[in-house]
Amino acid sequence: MSFDRLSSLESQPTTSTSTGYSDDPHFSRTSQSLSARLFTLTSNTTQLNRQLALIGTTKDTELVRTRVSRLLTETRDGFRHVSEDLKKLGSDYPDHEVSPAMKYTIEKLGTQLGNALADFQAAQRLAAEKTRQYVKAARAAQQTGDPSAAGDVPLAEREMRGGVSEGDRLVLLQEERLADQSEVDFQEELILQREEDMRNIERGVTELNDIFNDLGMLVRGQGDQLDMISDNVGRAADHQRAAASELNQAARYQKGARNRMCCLLMILAIILTVVLLAIFVG
Repeated sequence: MSFDRLSSLESQPTTSTSTGYSDDPHFSRTSQSLSARLFTLTSNTTQLNRQLALIGTTKDTELVRTRVSRLLTETRDGFRHVSEDLKKLGSDYPDHEVSPAMKYTIEKLGTQLGNALADFQAAQRLAAEKTRQYVKAARAAQQTGDPSAAGDVPLAEREMRGGVSEGDRLVLLQEERLADQSEVDFQEELILQREEDMRNIERGVTELNDIFNDLGMLVRGQGDQLDMISDNVGRAADHQRAAASELNQAARYQKGARNRMCCLLMILAIILTVVLLAIFVG
């Protein structure tokens, strides 16, 4: 069925009486339910794009990223269920029982599903790109954060030359060590979380690809368009795998930075112990 033919049919009435399946309430209810659910999924994609626009700005918060993750999961699951129900609706009736109006309705829903999927797939690509940007920024911050740890030595020396008691100086150093370690742990947790987000997006792209393949059987005459979208999804999957590899490298770098931080803190503890012993012995 061509786009011209589909457009001409869309101008016809779509009530249950005019479509030729007024005696089949199951088909009518199911098709109307699918249309309403597609509208909801389209609205979800719109909300997702709005939340993605906040990432990387001054309004970027963990709440925003949680909403993005939730919308990605819910919308992806919704598309899968709609695709399954639409495929089932098309297989519930033998060919000789499918009227032209019923066939048109199925093909129209399939086309709407394909368009909505394409929009959601674009949102998933944007989410993946935002995740890659976060990882690069986190890596840069970690690189600039390493040299700052060396500033703790002169700080401790200045404290020891002051009028602070030995016990207070020891507490101060321990607090600094715990604060540094907590920051390292927090950054590592964030990178690992983004890595998990990337894997979820990659799985979502694969699921979309499978749904597009199923749509090819439902929407005849739209094959060229669906193949093009499917190819785009395949290329997006390759990008996601490359990004996942980048995330793994970032995680390894984070672990190395943590080890270096621990070594530095141990050295500081040894120096402090030696100084304290020298003071008490002297």
